[in-house]
Amino acid sequence: MAERMLKFTTVARRTPEKRAAEERNGDFHEIYADFIDAKANEQASRCSQCGVPYCQTHCPLHNNIPDWLRMTAEGRLEEAYALSQATNSMPEVCGRICPQDRLCEGNCVIEQSGHGTVTIGSVERYLTDKAWEMGWVKPLVAGPDRGQSVGVVGAGPAGLAAAEKLREQGYAVTVYDRHDRAGGLLIYGIPGFKLEKDVVERRTQRLADGGVTFKLGFEVGKDATLEELRAQHDAVLIAVGVYAARDLTVPGGGDKGVVPALDYLIASNKKTLGDDVPAYDSGELNAQGKDVVVVGGGDTAMDCVRTAIRQGATSVTCLYRRDKANMPGSLREVANAEEEGVTFEWLAAPRALSGDANAVTGVKAIRMRLGAPDASGRRSPEEIPGGDFDRPAQLVVKALGFEPENLPQAWSAPELKTTRWGTVKADVRNQMTNLDGVFAAGDIVRGASLVVWAIKDGRDAADAMHRYLKAKAGAPALIAAE
Repeated sequence: MAERMLKFTTVARRTPEKRAAEERNGDFHEIYADFIDAKANEQASRCSQCGVPYCQTHCPLHNNIPDWLRMTAEGRLEEAYALSQATNSMPEVCGRICPQDRLCEGNCVIEQSGHGTVTIGSVERYLTDKAWEMGWVKPLVAGPDRGQSVGVVGAGPAGLAAAEKLREQGYAVTVYDRHDRAGGLLIYGIPGFKLEKDVVERRTQRLADGGVTFKLGFEVGKDATLEELRAQHDAVLIAVGVYAARDLTVPGGGDKGVVPALDYLIASNKKTLGDDVPAYDSGELNAQGKDVVVVGGGDTAMDCVRTAIRQGATSVTCLYRRDKANMPGSLREVANAEEEGVTFEWLAAPRALSGDANAVTGVKAIRMRLGAPDASGRRSPEEIPGGDFDRPAQLVVKALGFEPENLPQAWSAPELKTTRWGTVKADVRNQMTNLDGVFAAGDIVRGASLVVWAIKDGRDAADAMHRYLKAKAGAPALIAAE
């Protein structure tokens, strides 16, 4: 084993080949090529197999990264895939969109020593794509029928991860979602250049083939109340995510041409999926031929600026009130956006929008500096006197983060307890809400976060629901057999 690993001193770090910006700017296909087998084995062999695997401890799912890297280096690819998927319901998705630079790769020991991190995410993607190609991804097999049913509200990563585990444990599982496709933000919120949609669709198809029932175009609060779902199922999981956009509170913020990030991304994704999107065709949610300003510094903002480039915007500017080092989004995504022609105005914030009720024409902005730390220890941005500047804009995209919708009101469930931030209040020990048999997982509990955290929360919720349903059924024979 030793001669196959620890090659970080002799083998340089390499990522998969990336398409040139001028080539990729014209389409929504993924920008990274696949690793070839030899390159994946070579890069996996750089792992130091350290005694304390910080990559694993800083992965929300605690994936057994060192072991599947070793197996990859040794050519034991099917075993490596089996180990990677044992703790992750969607390893090929995480391999593509996780901010590895802030999680596993950012905490790699050899990265800290200056040799360049192991390309963990690229190897993870390679293994699972190889598994699909070779037929190593097994069909979902339901456990013995328990005679109990579960309703999952939300077909995003948390809901899908929970549905998979619950079906494997023998429950009848129905997933409800208001969109017409399963996948949540994986389908509608993340552009194809980061995550092509067939990658998600083959996962949801596997669930459907395994007996998970999908009721799409189904909106709780309109098609059924929460109480009606509780009457239909032995347990219910709320995994709807957070979709309400934070507003841009500056003069002119309500002008036509100022749109929420998610509306903009959903329109673009629907269009690339071949749907009829009137708001896109009319130009309302289309950047073609326009000067575009995106306000925000997270991964959603990066998705928006890179989408605008591909739609043929005249110019694309990102305004972020802190500096590059303090932005919440992945620096890898910033680098990709810069290559593609996006202009970043760091330490800058909008003060007002120019135009009228019929059209926005520009953004009046102000230069910022980082002042004294706030209560969390983060330095607060403050305006620089005389630092005003203007940017032309016929489309302004608000990418300032997301908040939960008012579920108690929308679902006719005033008894459902929420936090002061509007997220659903769930017991940290078992993820159950104040309503018996109603659980919650993902962003609707923790607030807007990462897909990998949603997957973890969904898997944990499935385990908690399994314990609850076994106790509810009072099935000593089943419990003794497990």
